[in-house]
Amino acid sequence: MNTLKNIIAIVMVVLITISCKNETKPEIKTIEVVKETSKELDPNATYAKAEFNIDGMTCAIGCAKSIEKKIANMEGVKSATVDFDKKLAMVEYNEAKVTPTSLEETVVKVADIYKVSNMKTVDAFSEKSAVQ
Repeated sequence: MNTLKNIIAIVMVVLITISCKNETKPEIKTIEVVKETSKELDPNATYAKAEFNIDGMTCAIGCAKSIEKKIANMEGVKSATVDFDKKLAMVEYNEAKVTPTSLEETVVKVADIYKVSNMKTVDAFSEKSAVQ
């Protein structure tokens, strides 16, 4: 009788194990990779260099890099560097497509806490290694 109970218990465990299998198929996701295209720079354009201070930044990665990317992605911007430690932005841009006002508007659009000051056009950047 004890053997019969053991056999019934084993059969029940096997049946429960087999019947509870969850046969879901793995989900397949397709990820589209968008390759960033390089910007076309006008070789005949007149490029100006501007330096300005940005107040309100609290970190190098979140704040400074976000602002730098936004400025660099503007049409007509050749290069942009934001130095968090000096609170300084250095931008080289096509004068026909970008103005100091549009640069300031772009910075403020990133977040309302950022304020631009001391905007000036320069012949060479203060930190020569900052912008290549």
